[in-house]
Amino acid sequence: MTDHDDSASRDFGIELDPILHDEDLHGEGHGAPRTPQATRERERRLGRRALVQWTLATGAALGLPRWKVFEVLEATAGRALADDAACVPCNRSVHIIAGNGGFAWFQLLWPHNDVAAAGNDSFGWHAPGAARLAEGTHRPLTFGPETPWQHLPGARQVTALLGGTNQTHTRTPDSNVSVAMNTDLFAACASIQTASPTLTPVIGIGDAPYRNAPGAPRIARVGSANDIVALFNSAASRAGGLLATERNADLFQAHYSAWLSLRSAAGSPTWRSGMAAGTTSARLLGTNLADALRITDADLAHYGVSGTSRTQNVEFARALIVTAKAFRLGLTNSVIFPAMNDDPHGAFNDMGRLRRTTAELGRSLEAFLEDLSGSPDPSCSGTLADNTVLSIHGDTPKTPLNRANWPDGTPGNSNWVYVLSAGLLKSGWFGGVQRDGSVRGWDPTSGEDRGDRNSASTSSAAAASVLYAVAKGDLRRVQDFYRGQALTGVVTNPTI
Repeated sequence: MTDHDDSASRDFGIELDPILHDEDLHGEGHGAPRTPQATRERERRLGRRALVQWTLATGAALGLPRWKVFEVLEATAGRALADDAACVPCNRSVHIIAGNGGFAWFQLLWPHNDVAAAGNDSFGWHAPGAARLAEGTHRPLTFGPETPWQHLPGARQVTALLGGTNQTHTRTPDSNVSVAMNTDLFAACASIQTASPTLTPVIGIGDAPYRNAPGAPRIARVGSANDIVALFNSAASRAGGLLATERNADLFQAHYSAWLSLRSAAGSPTWRSGMAAGTTSARLLGTNLADALRITDADLAHYGVSGTSRTQNVEFARALIVTAKAFRLGLTNSVIFPAMNDDPHGAFNDMGRLRRTTAELGRSLEAFLEDLSGSPDPSCSGTLADNTVLSIHGDTPKTPLNRANWPDGTPGNSNWVYVLSAGLLKSGWFGGVQRDGSVRGWDPTSGEDRGDRNSASTSSAAAASVLYAVAKGDLRRVQDFYRGQALTGVVTNPTI
């Protein structure tokens, strides 16, 4: 593929579906067998998705702008299908799981407001006297010296939600990642995201938790960020079998008509006339995708890490780098990965190391949003940053009230979650730990802090709030999974 073609693929956003397995058509592995009517309807929907995906991938291979593909789709398959391809009703998501005590590092980026305001140098916050309140947030939010995204408008700042319980020690916490009983937040997000078909719907690095939710796709598990590169290289070539399988004569004819129209519309002498089917195109794209996803030294420098950084910081940066690249290419909707897992009891014994670890975490998050902000969204208007949600969860954040050996226990056995919600949640702290050791919960309906609510009581509401952001504010879609208290106090559009 020429440089021009590679650039077109990057700017265009390639969206391919995985192989259509028999279980995708008959429901095996995700509930009871489907009726023949349900099977036919699912096959029809999968066929429409496949047509959109392969037409988009083919257009990218030929160097066509996305609008031209929509024009061809409208001419060959109808306006309704072209409209389906133009935008998607969900956000992408990144879910960071900081287990084994590693979640504590993130409260150095977004401390509890009253704890930071106390200026007490024995508390578990490293910058007493340097706290600064964010401007324009819906509720108070404190910045420290290394807090990322401080340039964002107040309404787009982080939302911090008290919710869940302390789970010292585990790498796979679940106290604030359940939307309802037997319904996992990450799987529910992936289920909603099936409205935007991609080659690999959801990717999990290492032992990142991913459980059950109705309609959730299978997770693709890899060992590290580097393994994501290999995943897409091989997956793209395997997906080439899609066009070779004639499941439906009408679908085959639509594929064929769209291909001929795209070939005619391309007008490019650089593609080889022997490319007679999308299978070859997919293999070529797969080869280039591996190169496009590869992590470079320049990437690592941009994300603030180097050869002298802690391994945990480097792996965190690498995961974010490859996620940004995969989003830019339209290859996945969700990445779940572990972070830190280092149980930093003695962190405050070496303040230089602590500040460097915290600064590198903040810089990596900042660079990730910079990369998304500089990339047009291939599936909708705006940039990737406008349509991506990021959440951070953990087993124990450690106490914010004592830095000596940074104890695992938290006041009221509390836990919390941080969310960058693309502006769909009200920003700032909901609930929180006070300097006197008391804990204030919050009311999901009003959004107000409540001294009579504990952290455990808002576990599912905190998870459902993340789901609401991923669903782009579609409360009806959230209610397919969540039956708890109304979220009117935390969402930015409670009238939906």
